[in-house]
Amino acid sequence: MDLSTRYLGFDLPHPLMPGASPLVDNLDTVRRLEDAGAAAIVMHSLFEEQIKQDRLHALLATEGPANSYAEALSYFPGLDHFALGPEAYLEQIRRIKQAVRIPVIASLNGVSTEGWTDYARLIQDAGADALELNVYFVAAALDESAATVEGRVMMIARQVKQAITIPVALKLSPFFSAFGGFVHRLEQTGIDGLVLFNRFYQPDIDIDMLEVTPRLELSTSSELLLRLRWLAILSSQVKPSLACSGGVHTVTDVVKAVMTGAHAVQLVSVLLQDGPSALAELRLGLQRWLEDHEYESLKQMQGSMNLSRCPNPTAFERGNYMATLQGWRRLNP
Repeated sequence: MDLSTRYLGFDLPHPLMPGASPLVDNLDTVRRLEDAGAAAIVMHSLFEEQIKQDRLHALLATEGPANSYAEALSYFPGLDHFALGPEAYLEQIRRIKQAVRIPVIASLNGVSTEGWTDYARLIQDAGADALELNVYFVAAALDESAATVEGRVMMIARQVKQAITIPVALKLSPFFSAFGGFVHRLEQTGIDGLVLFNRFYQPDIDIDMLEVTPRLELSTSSELLLRLRWLAILSSQVKPSLACSGGVHTVTDVVKAVMTGAHAVQLVSVLLQDGPSALAELRLGLQRWLEDHEYESLKQMQGSMNLSRCPNPTAFERGNYMATLQGWRRLNP
């Protein structure tokens, strides 16, 4: 069975790969992922806060007296909160490139235009085969318009794309007022791929200590539906490669992502729960499913349920809103 696909210009044996996660911090785990058949390795993100703090430490050490601007250091998490600082991150790229034979995709996470291009070049020089930009931003300021937020993302994409020659993918949230139009404008920056979607981790509140506390919950298959909707809408209308990220746990999930147009399927929560062997099981399960349903290749199935080929395209556009509500009433008279 031919499971091959093409993502970010790379010819891959199948669409399954680990998404950005702590799994790549350990070289033994990276090798296990390759042994399990990962089509590529996506590294966890180097955060903009790490870059800023690293530069601030360097500034204080070389240009300022002791304790100058010391209070500024408290604006960001301490460097010991991160597994890999900026320099260690670049070294990890080099080590992973030496350890595996599959494409290595680095990741930058931030929202401002500062530092992106410099570190994009350093990441390219370290040997990364591609770069994923994870634009994670909550527009909390009441005087900030949607156009301003979108313009910032487009500027980042354009500047990074112009600064490096390796493929660039943009990992986005779905929380834009006109997502399709925004993606269409992003195409003009020359980006090579889109990753749908990043997960917004929601803080919780400790009502006894009166503190805001971080909270991490792994995904479930129920989160896949939003990805399927936009993969189906975009896959027949945009040129960049499309990756599905978030909510893929079963073979059925993988099939749905590919049917709606995904060229790559990124796995995180299922690998954190079950280890690298889960990737091998999903790959084998995908092959069996295609054989059982008499497909000759993955490409034959790819995009078969997107907006242009689905028998009921309004189900994606409108979300089949009325039919869904009526169905609930029929089940619960």
